[in-house]
This record gives sequence, structure tokens and C-alpha cells, in this order.
Amino acid sequence: MDEKMDKTKILVVEDQAIVALNIKIRLKNLGYAVPSTAVSGEEAIREAELTNADLILMDIMLKGDMDGIEAARIIKSRFGIPIIYLTACTDFETLERANLTDAEGYISKPFKEEDLYKNIETALLKNRSKKKNKRVVRVKDKSY
Repeated sequence: MDEKMDKTKILVVEDQAIVALNIKIRLKNLGYAVPSTAVSGEEAIREAELTNADLILMDIMLKGDMDGIEAARIIKSRFGIPIIYLTACTDFETLERANLTDAEGYISKPFKEEDLYKNIETALLKNRSKKKNKRVVRVKDKSY
């Protein structure tokens, strides 16, 4: 099997180009694929669908009318892709809104590569467990 085919695909949603590039480089160094980046909520939704990403790193403050929290809510409801917020916004109100999206994690900027890796792997593991449990429940439901 082609090595690139089994790499975890992570969509980076960040409105500052230099920060997005830095994150992309770090992710590639950690062995992940970064098929795309997005600078707005609308673009994030489009790219989530097009790239079939395994996970999204989402900044909360984005360009355009839609912030990262609203984009995350839509992406999770449409595609079920796990989201980790990567943000400098840590005020209580923002975190409360973000919590409503059932995000898999938060990483505060600036961040360490080690924290990035741990959060991504934990989110992916939780998501695989959720999917596995849903399949088990469906199989059990059919037997009645």
C-alpha cells in the first residue's frame, strides 16, 4: 500500500498565512498529511468536504463572517470530522461557545509540537472508538 494513502489527513484552518505554514510544516514533520489549508469558515467547510480530512485544526478567529466555532459546528454536523481548536482566544465566553461544538480538544497558541501530537493522537483515538461503538450498537439493534 502506498505510504501516503495511510497517512492521517489534517485540514489546517488558520487565517494567518505564516502561522498556517508553520503548523503545516510541524504536522508534516510529525508524519501527518496536510491536504489543504483554509483561511475562513466557509472555505473550511468546503475543504472539509473536498479533502475528506481525518481531523481539523481550527483557529477560532478567522477571516470573513463565520468564526471557527460556527464552522466547526457545521462541519461536525455534516461530516462528523473531529475538531481541535488551536487558538489564542481563551476567554470564558469563547470557550463556553466552543464547548457546545463537542470539540475533541484545545491547544493554546503558542504551542509545543509535543502538545500538538498528543492532542491529535488522543482525538483520533477517541473518534475511532466512537465510530466503533456506533457500529456495535447498530449491529446489536438489528438483532432484535
